[in-house]
Amino acid sequence: MARPDKAASVAELKQRFSNSAGAVLTNYRGLTVAQLKNLRRALGEDATYAVTKNTLTMIAAREAGVEGIDDLLVGPTAIAFIDGDPVNVARGLRDFARANPLLEIKGGVLDGKPVTPAEIGKLADLESHEVLLAKLAGAMQGTLQNAVSLFAAPLSQVARLMAALQAAAATDPSLIAAGDAPQEHDSEPSSDELGGTPADAAQEDPNAAAAAQEDPNAAAAAVDNPNAADAASSE
Repeated sequence: MARPDKAASVAELKQRFSNSAGAVLTNYRGLTVAQLKNLRRALGEDATYAVTKNTLTMIAAREAGVEGIDDLLVGPTAIAFIDGDPVNVARGLRDFARANPLLEIKGGVLDGKPVTPAEIGKLADLESHEVLLAKLAGAMQGTLQNAVSLFAAPLSQVARLMAALQAAAATDPSLIAAGDAPQEHDSEPSSDELGGTPADAAQEDPNAAAAAQEDPNAAAAAVDNPNAADAASSE
């Protein structure tokens, strides 16, 4: 390869390193062209999967300020440059490697930090950005619906109550007038209604007073039954 072609390849790789969120390096030895095409299709728009030369990749990574991948540039190398969700890329590579064991995940770099194959596997186990956003949106929608129900329920009950009162008042206007009329309260019976006090009974019948002194309970009996004093005096 002529030097201008090498310089162009380095410039392209440098731009990919600079513009991507990260990169996952793989060993594709033994995979067919058809299998690599299926892997690119599986990664979709989340990553650009390209076969690279180790020497040019090392130069481009250094120029882009990417560190920690020099030791991974051994043997055949193809790089998945992450353009979208890193979780989707990690999951796509993991699932493809399970179905095609010849694909080896060497490691990579994410947000400027080196990542191991084990860390890429853990990343693949996470839920995607879209799923997390959908769950968050669902939780927020449920919270808002609960808040609306909480504030709307008392208002609707008051509205129904007022409508019922208005309908009842239209049928019977006295319901509203009755609310302005003073309420009658039951009063305690006067001493006259009870038949007088023990003192009154003593004035009417002196014998009853004497009997009350001898028997205090007689006074109470005289109040409850005024005729009892007359019967006692006649005897």
